Amino acid sequence: MQARVVVFPVRGRAWCFARPRDLAPAASAAGHGALPPPPPTLRDLWRGIAGGGRTTPENAEAVADFVADKMNRAWIGFGSAPEGSVKSRIHSFGLKLLSRVRPSEMLLKSVTKDVSMLEIVHPASIHPRLVRRRLRHIAVRGAAVHRKFLYGSICMLPITSIFMVLPLPNLPFFWVLFRAYSHWRALQGSERLQLLVSDCSDQWKTILDKTNVNECVPWNLQPSKKLDQFLEKRGLDEGLDGDTISSICEAYDLDKIDVLKYRDLE
Repeated sequence: MQARVVVFPVRGRAWCFARPRDLAPAASAAGHGALPPPPPTLRDLWRGIAGGGRTTPENAEAVADFVADKMNRAWIGFGSAPEGSVKSRIHSFGLKLLSRVRPSEMLLKSVTKDVSMLEIVHPASIHPRLVRRRLRHIAVRGAAVHRKFLYGSICMLPITSIFMVLPLPNLPFFWVLFRAYSHWRALQGSERLQLLVSDCSDQWKTILDKTNVNECVPWNLQPSKKLDQFLEKRGLDEGLDGDTISSICEAYDLDKIDVLKYRDLE
């Protein structure tokens, strides 16, 4: 599977690392509040685990995905609740919390274990080695950060579970559980991205052999003069203006909110 990443500076030394939006039917349906296809039941999950043929990490990942799917469906239900209801207010508050998530986490979560080739689009005026070095820095730093927060979230789960005795939804517990899952996914993505942009040819061979890819490296750097045209004569010290960011997002199908987060990071 090939993934595409668009890389460009947005303000000073701050760079944007964004993937094009997923236009798959399932993602589009979820964006409009529709439920995704019916998930496997608990019985199906148990059959998959008890049937053998999968390793312990694969079984653990199946359980985590099952729980995450249940939480996602509950979240969609909260979003479709009548305006002014308790569920609607909880959904609005959750969106405010999610808006504070760093955009690099969204990038890392999107780099799944199925990604075996990385297409990197960057301004032609920037040396490809610098672009790859920046991506490697994101991967290494992300692995350290999300590993730390994953352990912290897991430690918080027993504490927040105390609120189960209250006759109200245990929002702290579910939020910490969601963050633990997100950090775990981001950690996996960090390790995968680090593998894809590393200089270790032995590990490349393992990836490429599994996918029958003939390329000698698992990345494909694509210098873009079009990106240079967007960036030329722009004051990067103050940051790209909204119109320029909108044009870049439209040209490369990026999420403007994520790009603005990269620009406004302190």
